[in-house]
Amino acid sequence: MTDTTARNAHTTDVLVVGAGPTGLTLTAALLSHGVRVVLVDKQAEGANTSRAAGINARTLEALEGIDVTRRLLKEGIEAPRFTIRDGAKTLLTVDFSGLATDYPFTLLAPQSTTERLLLDRVCELGGDVLRAETLASLTQDAAGVTATFAEGETVRARYVVGADGMHSTVREQAGIGFRGGSYEHSFVLADVRLTGDAPTDEVRLFWAAEGLTVVAPLPDGSFRIVAPVDDAPERPSRDVIQALLDARGPGGLTVTDVTWGSRFRIHHRVADAYRAGRILLAGDAAHVHSPAGGQGMNLGIQDAIVLADALTTAVNGDLELLDRYDTTRRPIAHEVVELTDRLTRLATLPRPLRPLRNVVLGIVGRIPAAQRALASRLSGLVYR
Repeated sequence: MTDTTARNAHTTDVLVVGAGPTGLTLTAALLSHGVRVVLVDKQAEGANTSRAAGINARTLEALEGIDVTRRLLKEGIEAPRFTIRDGAKTLLTVDFSGLATDYPFTLLAPQSTTERLLLDRVCELGGDVLRAETLASLTQDAAGVTATFAEGETVRARYVVGADGMHSTVREQAGIGFRGGSYEHSFVLADVRLTGDAPTDEVRLFWAAEGLTVVAPLPDGSFRIVAPVDDAPERPSRDVIQALLDARGPGGLTVTDVTWGSRFRIHHRVADAYRAGRILLAGDAAHVHSPAGGQGMNLGIQDAIVLADALTTAVNGDLELLDRYDTTRRPIAHEVVELTDRLTRLATLPRPLRPLRNVVLGIVGRIPAAQRALASRLSGLVYR
């Protein structure tokens, strides 16, 4: 019993707040273990834009358990390489093809595709998302948590999980701090149509004196562009993207159309705790960081798989895994924040220092051990 039936009964084992990739993964995993779940989201409908686009090897391994990996593989593009370049010159190549995994690549697929496939699996397992439900307050006692919604209804759950993003109401209600900061630069994010020598099987990061630009292929033939700028426009035009590629890219790339575009600022924060009694955090509610290295959605999905196992044993009376959730997952988040912070600060160095940075990176790129270590970290396999 989950979704509407559980909601009308006002009781459930686990209430999951937030139906992004983390909340959907957690719900599917709990349902597959026979745990009663109510999943709610304040949005009236799911995401229909691409946003996070890279799914790493460790995440694909983790999603095998809820039978989603094979579905993703049918709809994504395999990119076995990640390269950092200065114009047409390759400074460093991260080759995933030699990794000890069934998925020696980054799978590129829009976040909307990932969410659709996760929701399909939730529905197959008997669940659904209750939408336009805004959490107002949480009250916990020794036996459970009472969640009150803005519409006046309540849900009584043995445990509540906040998967409700950086501005998490669950985290706020639990009184958990969220320390960190933000970066000075804003970022352009766009999906575009390109002509020229654009990559079809790798992610390319261009480091130039003017700044960085990421170019990555998507399954529909478009390309994801990410670039920091001093003041990103709310809706980047074709001319804006073209100017970025001309200044920072390899040359010869022409933007023919912008299918979707946005801007964002990035933060680096980790929650002071992942658990407060019967209230827990996962995904962006627990950690946010730079998109450098493509770790954000991946880390949240991996949180969800670990937490599902912990909650399954907890509802059956064994709290050992739940007690270890914070101590196992928070250190990983701190490591990811540190890695992505380093990559972001390297990418946004003051202009006079950027040529020296490129020289040093070129030297590092010729050290096999450094390449292997970076491949292991970016793939997430180091966190097995």
